[in-house]
Amino acid sequence: MWFMYVLSWLSLFIQVAFITLAVAAGLYYLAELIEEYTVATSRIIKYMIWFSTAVLIGLYVFERFPSGMIGVGLFTNLVYFGLLQTFPFIMLTSPNFILSCGLVVVNHYLAFQFFAEEYYPFSEVLAYFTFCLWIIPFAFFVSLSAGENVLPSTMQPGDDVVSNYFTKGSVTVKLGAERGQFRTGLDFQKNIYSILFISFPLRKKQWFLAEFYLRLKEKQNKIKMASRQPGLQPVL
Repeated sequence: MWFMYVLSWLSLFIQVAFITLAVAAGLYYLAELIEEYTVATSRIIKYMIWFSTAVLIGLYVFERFPSGMIGVGLFTNLVYFGLLQTFPFIMLTSPNFILSCGLVVVNHYLAFQFFAEEYYPFSEVLAYFTFCLWIIPFAFFVSLSAGENVLPSTMQPGDDVVSNYFTKGSVTVKLGAERGQFRTGLDFQKNIYSILFISFPLRKKQWFLAEFYLRLKEKQNKIKMASRQPGLQPVL
């Protein structure tokens, strides 16, 4: 009997290890997909917030959930909409992010307090936690790595990422061409590289980063040489 007992514990450890690896692989794959399709991810998260809002309203109308708990949940979704304004660039020190973390704790406290007083089947309790408390913070958590692809020189807080790259690049080229500024080509190329950084998967970024900085350094040297000779226009 003791032999089967030992085998049961050994099999339990192996199963936990396999489950942990499966979850880690799934999270890594999701992070790659989010980095590759940031615009689609932002749209999906927005639909998640709207769905969670509809669920909260339905719980208040049909199930008579406490108005305080529902109100805090709706306010939390409003804060989540604020986080989407700069997606995928999320500042961990921004008021919206700090407030959303605090509201997650408050929502869990209110939910535990309510379900401790009112009996609901475990499946229904799990459904509330999944759709109203967990799914949106989990989506933002997995999306945090997507913000690492944003270059500091081209991203400003409060701007939309992809449209900022396209708009800034086109405006810079147009104005630079009218004014005869020889840095126009370099500014435009930096924006093109920034766009590609969002769409490239993780496995290609190390090579692309090295190639980008080598070319950028070469062009900066040409600019320095041209600035010392006013009559010389660098070939970019």
